[in-house]
Amino acid sequence: MSVLTVHGLNVSAGDAELVRDVSFTIGKGERVGLIGESGSGKSVTASAVMGLLSEELTASGSITLNGKQIVGMPERQLSRLRGRDMSMVFQEPMTALNPAMQVGKQVAEVMSLHRTQPDRRSARAAAVDLLGRVRLPDPQRAAKSYPHQLSGGQRQRVMLAIALANNPSLLICDEPTTALDVTVQAQILDLILANTNDSALLFITHDLAVVATVCERVLVMYNGRIVESGLVRDVFTAPEHRYTRQLLASSDLEATDENGRLRTVSHD
Repeated sequence: MSVLTVHGLNVSAGDAELVRDVSFTIGKGERVGLIGESGSGKSVTASAVMGLLSEELTASGSITLNGKQIVGMPERQLSRLRGRDMSMVFQEPMTALNPAMQVGKQVAEVMSLHRTQPDRRSARAAAVDLLGRVRLPDPQRAAKSYPHQLSGGQRQRVMLAIALANNPSLLICDEPTTALDVTVQAQILDLILANTNDSALLFITHDLAVVATVCERVLVMYNGRIVESGLVRDVFTAPEHRYTRQLLASSDLEATDENGRLRTVSHD
């Protein structure tokens, strides 16, 4: 049984269609990349899955998470799913973290809210453990820090800890490493891989090399539609759609051998 099933999803703003007839599934432990240029509909699709579309946007079609229909679900029910059954890591953690709350309390709050820990003391202890799990140095001290006291990479680790706090069955990562330098980016990707063995993962990015590192399957989005999908190895070594070929031509990615192993190269 698929963890996430999206079928015939349409998202519109008045007469403007932002996402059209999008369909895909993600199973338990499966890692799927969603790629495309800015404005292609990637983040709108993720927001629809999370039930986070703004009021001026309208969704139709079907989105089911563990058999539960997301489209049309009342906000009260959606709020019970967010942070417990499905979580999201955003591109810029400073806009998602509360600047006036210690990060340990923010990690603990999501467990207390969904009652996945018996009491606040247990939630705070679990929060410190999570901060250690995402390899923040001195997690006890980090838990007492405020977001502005941490580096960008450390803040993103906090966001990952919050997303993983309740062992969600679906984790969505929306460009989580775009603002980070290459070394920190690699560390965050390693953490995502290490902590999503059992979760369905939807990884949204414009970076094909990241998809090649993290994902098994890839969905290529263009002008609000999925124009190509398949195994990363197959799509990246023998793309069928013109847009996919253009993405590959402008990327730092190429196949190195007949087995389809991929590496990044510089086109400078």
